[in-house]
Amino acid sequence: MPAKENLRPGGRSARVQASVHNAVRSLLKTMDRADVTIPLIAAEAGVTPSTIYRRWGELQELLADVAVERLRPDMLPIDTGSARGDLEVWTEQYCEEMSSGIGRDMMRDVLAAQDNANACKCDAFTREQIALIAERAHARGEAFPDIDAVMDGVVAPIIYRILFGDQPSIERVRDLVTDVLAREPIRQPQPASAPISG
Repeated sequence: MPAKENLRPGGRSARVQASVHNAVRSLLKTMDRADVTIPLIAAEAGVTPSTIYRRWGELQELLADVAVERLRPDMLPIDTGSARGDLEVWTEQYCEEMSSGIGRDMMRDVLAAQDNANACKCDAFTREQIALIAERAHARGEAFPDIDAVMDGVVAPIIYRILFGDQPSIERVRDLVTDVLAREPIRQPQPASAPISG
């Protein structure tokens, strides 16, 4: 696999990334995923195939990169006024988004890539959202479980069910939240992860 070019934020590199990402999204709306190729993406984006190979190495890495950008949360968790309410609403929305056809395809693209960095970004995005809910809870004087406990007790079962079974029901999602909140809570604020760049 070719070495990926060293990227700098902004400038031509950012414009190329945006153009290629837009091309991938546009092609996936009109054709089957199996028919999408790097030459087709390059033609749609107005770049050479070598530009894509140099930057992403192979098609699956590019699809994973596009998926990660789409998986990046575009809003803060809703503030319902309670830790339970915040976590329930966030978890229900997360489950709904990830179990949609688009959500499943994006997860598969990330998991199929050879580079684990994209999967780590997805993990960090989710942890940041949970950390914000935890910070709100602590600011209100409410206890909240450790972020790892929420990841293991709520997020992981949902993702497993989506990937290997059916979408968990709302009742199941709420049961997972109830179970994790019933565990020994953490009363000290947890620092949020550093924001993910790029």
